[in-house]
Amino acid sequence: MATSPARRLQQSAREVFGWKRLRPQQLLAMEAVMERRDTLVVMPTGAGKSAVYQVPGLLIPGPTVVVSPLIALQRDQVQGLLRRAGTDAAAVNSANSGRENAAVWDRISEGDVDFLFLSPEQLTKDEVVEQLAAAAPALFVVDEAQCVSSWGHDFRPDYLRLGQVIDRIGRPPVLALTASAAAPVRADIVARLGMRDVREVVTGFDRPNIHLEVVPFQDAAVKKRAVVERAAAEPKPGLVYAATRREAQEFAAELGQLGFDAAAYHAGLPAAERADVHDRFLAGGLDVVVATSAFGMGIDKPNVRFVLHASVPGSLDAYYQEIGRAGRDGEPARAILAYRPQDLGLQRFFAAGRPDPDTVTRVASTLADHDGPVHPGDLRAETGLTASRLTAVVNLLEQVGAVATTEDGDLTPTGDADPADTAREAVELGDAHQQLERSRVDMMRGYAESTGCRRRFLLGYFGQPQEATGEDGCGSCDRCEAAELSQQGPVGGPAVLAGTGGPLPGPSAPDDDPAGSAGDRHPFRPGALVRHQHWGEGAVMNEEDRHLTVLFDSVGYRTLSLDVVRENNLLTVR
Repeated sequence: MATSPARRLQQSAREVFGWKRLRPQQLLAMEAVMERRDTLVVMPTGAGKSAVYQVPGLLIPGPTVVVSPLIALQRDQVQGLLRRAGTDAAAVNSANSGRENAAVWDRISEGDVDFLFLSPEQLTKDEVVEQLAAAAPALFVVDEAQCVSSWGHDFRPDYLRLGQVIDRIGRPPVLALTASAAAPVRADIVARLGMRDVREVVTGFDRPNIHLEVVPFQDAAVKKRAVVERAAAEPKPGLVYAATRREAQEFAAELGQLGFDAAAYHAGLPAAERADVHDRFLAGGLDVVVATSAFGMGIDKPNVRFVLHASVPGSLDAYYQEIGRAGRDGEPARAILAYRPQDLGLQRFFAAGRPDPDTVTRVASTLADHDGPVHPGDLRAETGLTASRLTAVVNLLEQVGAVATTEDGDLTPTGDADPADTAREAVELGDAHQQLERSRVDMMRGYAESTGCRRRFLLGYFGQPQEATGEDGCGSCDRCEAAELSQQGPVGGPAVLAGTGGPLPGPSAPDDDPAGSAGDRHPFRPGALVRHQHWGEGAVMNEEDRHLTVLFDSVGYRTLSLDVVRENNLLTVR
C-alpha cells in the first residue's frame, strides 16, 4: 500500500530533521505543497514556517528556491540544512565572490543542490533568472512575503518583480510565508505573486505568553534614562528597538557601562560587524542587542525574554512582528513600549513620502518615446534615476496598468494614454498608499493610548475574533492587570519605568450596553465587508467600546463610532 503524504512528511521530519512531530497547521500546509498547490502560510514568529518548505523540499524532485531578504538569514538557513543528513543547500548573493556564485550554479546544473537561497535583488538580473529557469525549480518559496505587498509595513519594491520571475522560470508551485499579514495584505500577496487556486493556512496571531505593557512619557530625557534602567532590570537576553542609529549606539554604550554585554545593530554598520552582532546574539554571547528595525527578520533565538521599544513603531504590523521575537520557547516574556506621543511625529515623517509627479511623468514619457521594450538599465541611464527610485516609479505605473514587463525582463508601455494622465493616476495611487501609512500611525497611537485590553486591540487589528481574549480580557497586559487591581484597591505601578512619565490612564468604565451584547445586534462584526458613502469599500477589523475599526481601500484605517454609524447610515454591508 502506498504511503500517505502525511506519513511520508512525518517520517522525513523525524528521520532527517529530528522533529518528533509536526504541528497540525504545519502538516496541513506541507500537504498542500505536496499536492503542488500554491500555498500562503501565516504563522507567528517561532511557529516553524521554515519547516513547511524544508520537509516537502526533500520529498519532491527538483530544487527548492527560497527568496529571502537578508544574507545573514540565508546563511543561517543554509548552515542549518547542511547539518541535516542527506540535504545540500547553497546561496547566491552579493556576499559571495563571483567564482563562488558560479560554482553554486554549476552544482545546481548537475542536480547537486536541494535548496537554493536567493535575495530578491539577485532576481532583477537576467542571467540569474535564465540560470534559474534552466534548473527547473520544483518549488518557489517567498519568505517574509509581507514584503511583496505594497500595502504591507515592510514593503520592498524588488519583491514586486517576483510574480514576473515566477512566470519566466516556468511557473513552479509557489509557497508564500509570513508572520504577520492581515486579510488585505494576504489578498495583495496572492495578487502580486500571481498565485492560483491558493490554499491559505492562517494560524492564530495570539501569543499569550508575551505580556503586553505600555509606559507613557512626556519628557524625552526621562524616557531615555528609564529605557536603560528597564533594559538593565529585565531578565536576559533581550532586544531594544530604537528609532535612529544614533539612539541605538547610545543605548548600547550605556548598557555596556553598566556591565552588560550589549551591542548596537543598524544598517550603517559594516556588513562584517552586523554579522558578528547577529552571530554573537544567537550564540548567547550578548545580553542585549539595541537595534533599529534593520535587525530581527528571521532571528531564530527561542529564549529572548523581552522586547523593549524605546520609541513608538510606525505601525502595529511592525510592532507585532518585532515583539514576536520574544518568548519563542513558549516561556513568559515581556513586550514593553516606552510611549511618548511626540515620537509619533517622527513616524509621520517617515510615512509622509510622496511620489514626485514630475518624476513619474518623466519615466512614463521616456517609455512612450520608445518604439519597443526598454531594458531597465537603459531606462535608468535615460532618466538619471537610481535603481531603487526607478523601481518604485515603475511599480506604480505597473499597478495602474500603464507598463508591463516582458518575459526578458524589459519594460514596455501597454497603451496610448497620455504620459501626464498616466502619471496623475499613478501619483493618486501612491497618495493612497501614503494615506494608509499615516492611518497605520494613527492605529499605533490607538493601541498605545487604549484604556481597554491591549491584546484584544492588537488581535482586532489583524481581524482575529475578540473571543480569543475572553470576555474579561487577556489577563496578561497592563490594562487588564490595572482593571483587576482597581477592584482590589489603589493601583501600584511596576518598580522600573513607572511614575517617570505620568500615570497610566485608568481602566475604562463598564458600558451599560457594550457592543456585541445580545441586546445590541448589528451587522458590522469583524470581518464584515462594508461600503462607506465617502470612503468606499472596506473591511471591519475590530469592534471595541462601541467603536469600529475599518480598513478602507482608499484611506486606510479609520475608527468610527458605532452609534454615529447607525444613526447616520454611514456603512452598508456588501
